Amino acid sequence: MSADAHVPVLLHPAVEALAIESRRDGTFVDATFGRGGHSRLILDRLGPHGRLIALDRDPEAIATAREIGDPRFTPAPARFSELQPTLDALGAAGVDGVLFDLGVSSPQLDDPERGFSFRFDAPLDMRMDRTRGASAAQWLEQAGEAEIREVLSSYGEERFAKQIAKAIVAARRGGSIHSTRQLAALVGAAVRTREPGQDPATRTFQALRIYVNQELEELSLALPQALAALKPSGRLAVISFHSLEDRMVKRFMRENSRAGALPERLPVRALELPRPKLRVLGKPLRPDAGEARANPRARSAILRVAEKLA
Repeated sequence: MSADAHVPVLLHPAVEALAIESRRDGTFVDATFGRGGHSRLILDRLGPHGRLIALDRDPEAIATAREIGDPRFTPAPARFSELQPTLDALGAAGVDGVLFDLGVSSPQLDDPERGFSFRFDAPLDMRMDRTRGASAAQWLEQAGEAEIREVLSSYGEERFAKQIAKAIVAARRGGSIHSTRQLAALVGAAVRTREPGQDPATRTFQALRIYVNQELEELSLALPQALAALKPSGRLAVISFHSLEDRMVKRFMRENSRAGALPERLPVRALELPRPKLRVLGKPLRPDAGEARANPRARSAILRVAEKLA
């Protein structure tokens, strides 16, 4: 699939949020290369001595990244949780900006063999890196009903988690659930009502994808590493696509933009209070109506930006 098959959401606002023009020879991190839309625009803005490090755990994304023949660019096959060790290994002691574009890319969704979408009849895989870990089908084969219910409820905010989990366990008695269409049909039979325009299987597929890839756990480990890696005045920009991710990003930025709390009645001067580490910049930004029309997958996106304080 061509690199331009994926249309990055909030492309220009996200890259502008990194304030590259004020540090064109700095070091920046695209923590989610995908198919390189953000990386290519960052490289366009960088000066001749600037540096861009791009991470992705998807081997196909890294293969695309290695086609970029720019000496300022370094692709790295790594998970979010490996951000700091990756930067250390590359000699990037401090960086000027980190960008996260969370979720899955259009090429991942549109490739039937990846198993991310119920639009195709394909193997139920859902792994961003198919060389590591169990697929969604393998997990569903051995997970207990209570565990399935908890995953669907926690990661998909699925109010029919109990009914779906029960249906999955019952269906397993007749054989494994190995295809996307098989799972989608099973969920559709268990969920009789759904929001207008939303397929009954949407939340189940979201929950399984997040769980199989440990997306929220990876993000929770990556955000502190990104903050630690940033130089003073460095920017952190995060694009989220659903409420669970955005809630985590919002909480992280908010907590690190407050002065540290101390026990009551402790005799300490204001100047001695722990200083905030971040300053939240502006209000959260969403795609405008034109971008949402042109790219329906952009509708739920939200961009939050913060700057590291000295």
